[in-house]
Amino acid sequence: MEEPDRDAGTLIAMHAIDPVDLEVVKASLSGIVQEMQNSLFRTGFSTIVRESQDASCALMNARGEVVAQHVVLPLHIGAFPACTAAVIDAFGGGIARGDAFVINHPYQGGSPHAPDIAVITPFFVDAALFGFCGSIAHKSDIGGPVPGSCSGQAREIFNEGLHLPAVRYEMDYRRKGDIERLIGANSRTPELVLGDIRGQLGADRLGERRLDELVGKFGKQEILGCFDRLLEISEAKVKQAIAEWKDGRFEAERFVDDDGIELERPVRIQVVIEKRGDALHFDFSGSADQTKGPANIRPPLVQAACAYALISLIDPSMYVSSGLLRGFTMTAREGSVLNPRFPAPVNTYNPTIHALVDAIFAAVSHIVPGKARADGSGSRSIILGGRNTYTGKGYVQYEIIAGGAGARPGKDGASGITVNQSNAKIAPIEIIESEFPTRITRFELIADSGGAGEFRGGLGIRREYLNLADARFSIRSMKHSIPPNGCAGGKTGRAGDIWINPERAAARRLPTRYADYPLRAGDTFRLDTPGGGGYGDPLAREAEHVLADVCEGVLSKEAAEHDYGVILRPAGRAWAIDAAATQARRAQLKAEKAKSAPR
Repeated sequence: MEEPDRDAGTLIAMHAIDPVDLEVVKASLSGIVQEMQNSLFRTGFSTIVRESQDASCALMNARGEVVAQHVVLPLHIGAFPACTAAVIDAFGGGIARGDAFVINHPYQGGSPHAPDIAVITPFFVDAALFGFCGSIAHKSDIGGPVPGSCSGQAREIFNEGLHLPAVRYEMDYRRKGDIERLIGANSRTPELVLGDIRGQLGADRLGERRLDELVGKFGKQEILGCFDRLLEISEAKVKQAIAEWKDGRFEAERFVDDDGIELERPVRIQVVIEKRGDALHFDFSGSADQTKGPANIRPPLVQAACAYALISLIDPSMYVSSGLLRGFTMTAREGSVLNPRFPAPVNTYNPTIHALVDAIFAAVSHIVPGKARADGSGSRSIILGGRNTYTGKGYVQYEIIAGGAGARPGKDGASGITVNQSNAKIAPIEIIESEFPTRITRFELIADSGGAGEFRGGLGIRREYLNLADARFSIRSMKHSIPPNGCAGGKTGRAGDIWINPERAAARRLPTRYADYPLRAGDTFRLDTPGGGGYGDPLAREAEHVLADVCEGVLSKEAAEHDYGVILRPAGRAWAIDAAATQARRAQLKAEKAKSAPR
C-alpha cells in the first residue's frame, strides 16, 4: 500500500472548493451511505438486520475519520473510527486494493460488544489509499455461554463469545475461507451470521463503486478537499452553537438498576459539564468504578453519546461526520464504568449508555432550558435460543422492544418508540411467528404508564409471548427498579417489568438483566416496558387534553382525578368534564402540594 498523499493538505489549501460542488458532494456521500444501508437491510439473513435494522454504514477518509454516516445507530460514529484505526494499526502499509477486514473486539477496536461485527474495506485511487467503506451489524450469535452472546451475568469479556481483532477477511477480492470457518464454528446460527457478514461486505463494495464514480466526476483532489471541509463545517457548527450558550459548570447524575451481578447495587453515572466560550468539556470522573457485571462501556461509545446529545440539542438534521467529535472534549476516568480495564465485561452496555445520555441532557437543560426533556424508557432486548422443531438447527430469536419517550416543553412524549441513541425497529409479529416457535398473545400500550405532567410522558408497551418449544431465555433491560425521571415538576414514568408465567401460581419475576432462564413449551412470558417521564406541573395540563387521554384509553378515569385533578362524569357513552368539581379538586391538590413543599 502506498502512503496517503502527504501533500494533499497543501494542494487542498491551494484549491478553492466551489460551494455548489461541496453541497453536491455532501449530498452524494449521504446518498452513497444510504444506498449501502438499503443494500445491507435488503440482503440481511437475520431478523436483527433485515427487520430491526440494527446496523449502520459509513465512509471514512484515509485516517479513519467518518466523512459520511447516514444515522441509524448514532453510537457508531465513535465505533467506526476506532475499528478503522485498529485495521490501520494492524496492517498499515500492507493494506491493498481488494482487501476486506473484520473486527469486533471492544478493546482492540471500537465495537460496542462482540455481536457487533464491523466489516471495513479500503478504497484506492491511483494506487494510493483514499479512504474506507465500513459497516457494523449486530449478529444473532457469536458464541459464549448463552444463545445470543449477551449474558447479563458475564464477569469478563471471555464470557461474551468470539472476539476478533482486526483480521483480513478478503485479499484481492477473494474470501479467506479459514476466517469464515472459524466464525461459523463459534456460532449457534452460522448461516445467519455468515450471511449477514457477506451482506455487509457487499454493502461496502457497493460503496466503493459509488465512490469511484464520484471521484471520476469531480476528481481526487476535489473530493479530498470536500472531505476536510465537511469535517471543518461539522466542528464549526458545534462550536458556534456552544458559543451562544451560557457559561458555567453544570452537573447531573443517573443510575442504572444494577450490573447483572450485584443486583441490589445501582450503578451511578455522573457528568460535570464545563462551558466557557465555544469550549465544552464533559467530565465523567464521578461515575462508578467498573462493574463486575457487563454494564461497562468503552470511551469511543462515551464520546459518541456526547456527540449524539449535541446533535439533538443543536440540529437533529445536522450532517454527521467525525468533525462533531472535534467540537468538544471529554474525560472518562480509567477503571470506571465508562473506561474499564481489560477484560471487564461490556456486552449489555445499552442501559449504561441510556443513563449517560439522560445525565447529559439533565445537565445541559440548565444551559439550554428550551431543550430540556424528561427521561425516556431506555432500551431492552429479549433473546431466546433453542433448536428449530422442523430443521433441528439452532435458532436465536433476538428482539429489540421499545417504550415511552419523555415529554418536553410543548409536547407529550411519543408512545411505543425507541429513544435516545437506540434507533432500531420492533420486529413485526408476522415475522416473529413465522420464523420462531412462539406466539405473541398481547402487544399493546400500557395505560397510565406515562409520567404525569403538563405534557405527559409516552406510554410503555406490553408484549406477551406463548412459547411453543423448549428454549433458553435471556433479557437485558433497564428502568425496572429506577423509573424514568420527570422534568420541571413532571412525574416519573411507570417502571418496567418481566414475568414468567404471570397468570400462574408459580409466576416468577426476573431481574432487569438475566441470562439463560429455561423456558418450557407452553410457558408464557410478559415484558412491560417503562413509560416516559412527564414534563411540567400535572395540574397545569389542560383539562380537555386529560379528557381526550381518557377517551382514547391512554389514561384511566382514576388517574385523571388522582394525578391531574380532573373530575369526569358520564355523558352518554363517553365522558365529560365536571368543571366545578375539577376546579375544587385542583385547588385542593395545589394546597396540599404547597403544604408539603420544603421551606
